[in-house]
Amino acid sequence: MSMLEYSLDGKVAILTMNSGENRFNPAFLDEFMKVLDEIEHSTDANALVVKSAHDKIFCNGIDLDWLMPFVQADDRSVVRDFCYQVNAFLRRLLLYPMPTVAAITGHAFAGGAIMCCCFDFRFMRSDRGFFCFPEVNIGIPFWPGMVAMVKKAIPGYKLEEMYYLGNRVTGAQCQEHHIVTEACPMDELMDKTLAFAGSLDKNRTFYGAQKERMNADIIRIIDEVDPAVLDTGKISA
Repeated sequence: MSMLEYSLDGKVAILTMNSGENRFNPAFLDEFMKVLDEIEHSTDANALVVKSAHDKIFCNGIDLDWLMPFVQADDRSVVRDFCYQVNAFLRRLLLYPMPTVAAITGHAFAGGAIMCCCFDFRFMRSDRGFFCFPEVNIGIPFWPGMVAMVKKAIPGYKLEEMYYLGNRVTGAQCQEHHIVTEACPMDELMDKTLAFAGSLDKNRTFYGAQKERMNADIIRIIDEVDPAVLDTGKISA
């Protein structure tokens, strides 16, 4: 089974992450980008839904088992290139030229929660799973672009608590604080997500232009901050 695969439900592309905890490493991100390209250029899909095959986890962010040996060896070229790759991936999601909906089928932690914020809309299961930014507790500071990304999706009063304290938030709490459109039991999640996504019949060109304008300030930060200047020495396991 490949790390990612997709199918079409009418004009909704359903991308399924099949890589266990779906952690970010070069191979996973490279394949994700290729699938996004294929959906955009080889299908007539006009909405994208992303879910996980894991029964408990949507995405747990950066693959520290892969990354930390390079950090500990002070291999800054590998770390820098990976930072660029993560930025490029999140940037691609932010500007993807069709409505994007995360079906948060389990835990969304760290980079996985940041990724969720890059979608236009989010639905989340209410019976299991937390949304959480644990970076403050594990010694991995957000990059400037990541701060801008989460501000897009989370009200400031709630984001301060999540960002500074690393608190875990349930699906019901995410709905209460307007982080997700709706939280519902797992057996209803995909039906509701697909019904919503299927109603978003938008022109790709116009929709893409709307996203570019809405997210222009975030993209400016991503493009202006060179990951090479980030202090990788602050990363710790």
